[in-house]
Amino acid sequence: MKSVLVLNQDFTPLTICSVQRAFLLVYLNKAELINDVHGRQLRTVTTSFPFPSVIKIINYVSLPYRGVVLTRHNVFKRDGFTCQYCGTRSDLTLDHLVPRSKGGKSNWTNLVTACKPCNAKKGDYSLEQSGMRLRKSPTKPSYLVFLKKSMNSFNQDWLPYLEPKAHAS
Repeated sequence: MKSVLVLNQDFTPLTICSVQRAFLLVYLNKAELINDVHGRQLRTVTTSFPFPSVIKIINYVSLPYRGVVLTRHNVFKRDGFTCQYCGTRSDLTLDHLVPRSKGGKSNWTNLVTACKPCNAKKGDYSLEQSGMRLRKSPTKPSYLVFLKKSMNSFNQDWLPYLEPKAHAS
């Protein structure tokens, strides 16, 4: 099923939702249609509606925290569901670069996706002590970058709204 980009009243990206949810928000006048998928319609027995691609919320939604929440799944997403040591995509877990037993914290820059064999090989050692190398250094993802990466069905209509300087009016 296609996804729909949801913009705040000021055209900043809020989230991604299902077509059904987007249609309902537009139908209930809680959002307005910005872009639709050309050549596709949502149909009832008597009426056709545009198939939404981008919608904008009518009333501004204040978001006090615009960061990406640190969860196991979000670390996997950031790392592309790939072991950061060997590149495999199976049997994945999380690894603390500085082990918790040595004061390592659970944060974006200390956690990476690792397969169980690599995690066991690294063991209770720091990255330097283990002699292992990362494919890329872990960073805290920005909200926009994370939103782009987490999209299963990217639509070219979204690109202007996901770029930092792009704002329509």
